[in-house]
Amino acid sequence: MRNVLVTGGAGFIGSHLVARLLGEGGWRVHVVDDFNDFYDPRLKRRNVAPHLGHDEFRLHEADIRDRAALERVFAGADFDYIVHLAARAGVRPSLSEPVLYAETNVNGTLNLLELARAHGTGQFVFGSSSSVYGENEKVPFAEDDPVARPISPYAATKAAGELLCHTYSHLFGVRSVCLRFFTVYGARQRPDLAIHKFARLISAGQPIPVFGDGTTRRDYTYVDDIIAGVRAAMDYRGGAYEVFNLGESRTVSLAELIALLERELGHKAVIERQPTQPGDVPQTFADVTKARRLLGYDPRTPIEEGIRRFVEWFKASKDSL
Repeated sequence: MRNVLVTGGAGFIGSHLVARLLGEGGWRVHVVDDFNDFYDPRLKRRNVAPHLGHDEFRLHEADIRDRAALERVFAGADFDYIVHLAARAGVRPSLSEPVLYAETNVNGTLNLLELARAHGTGQFVFGSSSSVYGENEKVPFAEDDPVARPISPYAATKAAGELLCHTYSHLFGVRSVCLRFFTVYGARQRPDLAIHKFARLISAGQPIPVFGDGTTRRDYTYVDDIIAGVRAAMDYRGGAYEVFNLGESRTVSLAELIALLERELGHKAVIERQPTQPGDVPQTFADVTKARRLLGYDPRTPIEEGIRRFVEWFKASKDSL
């Protein structure tokens, strides 16, 4: 039986990983989540509810900033893997609360790396972000592109987390894999993210805020493809420190995304134009050559299919709380 700690395991990506591991069997899955109010904590509790009776599932309500609470979690288990997905997320909210983002995303990551070092954890997988690339003019973005000029506090904290992973790998032998996620979407997506927010507003006949002229482009990646990449990273035994892009390797404009949502929801969007937001980048575009070669990563869900699946989930779940 392999022991894994998934931080943020009640959240969007984390809950999908937990379901995947429990479905595989052979895993004892521990989740750390603080169920904070960044969005309705009832949604996160709903995500973990199906697992509460599982013999190999353990839920720890703890804040990753609280070193003593984390030490109690580690005292009760010998973790073979840590998949660190807990974070204060989002570019725009980080502009108004940079200290909170630094305390959670930097200090929290440092706490976990220290405990991984002290307890000899075999593999540390860190959920990073495409935002570390900033306003990168070279496309697609490759792992060896410079990331020293983030343009939001959130991006800066994710870049700092990668540097901490590198340091602990170099100094203390903590094998680390950093995964740069590119605009993940799908069932259970956070309600503040564009696809979920737009679906909710379009369905209600309310205006959707569109920042800029709709030409910004994102590499939207379906959550099932991301989870396949995370699983491969958990098993990776190459270099002691690696960084991988996990994206769809295709860009979609904001206007195209809205059109896809309109088609699947059967409603026309009412557009409310807003100025471009500080911290937003004009595009993201993942070069996944390295992940294909070393992880066997193979994203298989085009945006058209992914939006169809998301809308199916959205319609089934939007009135369930």
